[in-house]
Amino acid sequence: MNFTNSKLKLALLGVICGLVAVALAIFGNPANMAFCIACFIRDTAGALGMHQAEVVQYARPEVVGLLVGALLISVGTKEYKSTGGSSPMIRFVLGLCLMIGALIFLGCPLRLVIRMAAGDLNAYVALIGFILGIGTGVIFLRRGFSLGRAHETSKISGGVITILALGILALGAFTTLLKVSEKGPGSMHAPIILSLIGGMIFGAIAQKSRMCFAGSIRDVMLLKNFDLLSIIGGFFVVMLIYNLVTGNFVVGFNTPGIIAHSEHLWNILGMYVVGFAAVLAGGCPLRQVILAGQGSNDSAVTVIGMLVGGAICHNFGLASSGTAINPETKELVKGAVTTNGKIACLICIVALFIIALTCKREEKK
Repeated sequence: MNFTNSKLKLALLGVICGLVAVALAIFGNPANMAFCIACFIRDTAGALGMHQAEVVQYARPEVVGLLVGALLISVGTKEYKSTGGSSPMIRFVLGLCLMIGALIFLGCPLRLVIRMAAGDLNAYVALIGFILGIGTGVIFLRRGFSLGRAHETSKISGGVITILALGILALGAFTTLLKVSEKGPGSMHAPIILSLIGGMIFGAIAQKSRMCFAGSIRDVMLLKNFDLLSIIGGFFVVMLIYNLVTGNFVVGFNTPGIIAHSEHLWNILGMYVVGFAAVLAGGCPLRQVILAGQGSNDSAVTVIGMLVGGAICHNFGLASSGTAINPETKELVKGAVTTNGKIACLICIVALFIIALTCKREEKK
């Protein structure tokens, strides 16, 4: 069945993805980050001991589910193809940039939509940066930007990252080797089986629908094609209804519990980095995980770059803090972007322009 030939079908798939996120939030995931790729990969890095931020350490089964879901559906539909060799080290750097930008804003594009659906005005401000970043990437695509052609590799090569992820899941489920947060976002999670199944459903849908938060806006700019926006719209509507029904919908800035900050310039610049890097890499963080699951070694390298980026952000104080209530004084403590984070964000922007300017399609002789 072709799911991409109708905006209605795509919107319905978005609704299903939204219901998955709602179910995970109801059964334990933080409501404001029910399904956030950057946060989940960052948490997994913490579980592996790659950073020591105790409140964000948990091997998230959802990431494993995304990989497995994309793998199974692509094998079943004969779309699985193990490829690699398209500028892997540059893609690693793009993965770093994706994570640094996301943790400055405090969320990937998926969580951007979730925060928008919760009434967080900071997310609407950050959307400006995301669109501008995608627009910048589109300019370079039109000028011939390319990371080069990927080549077929051995079939098992494309499944390595999924096998490794399953290994991490097994360690988390059956041993005490991995770190687990006792408080904070890392301590809030749905049951493992539900998280894994939810991730698989989300991954299968994302693979079949080509779901991509950056790609949907890129297609509008490049091709005047609004199809992929339909699935994002369906997802947004479900999350909006959930927040309205549960009382989680609060319009404003500096809202405790959202895990956000109101430094508008850096919200814009953080998501500018994410949008720009996503176009250059060929997809947002969610899309990179899905492509890795269906056999792309290059996207797998990007995902590993994000994993390392999550560790770097917390080891070197790049990640922003969210607005919260001081448990002792009961006073509102506004979230903020660190000086290190600001410097890293600017470095990422420079790096992205260098990559965009120096990588071009080879002219046929």
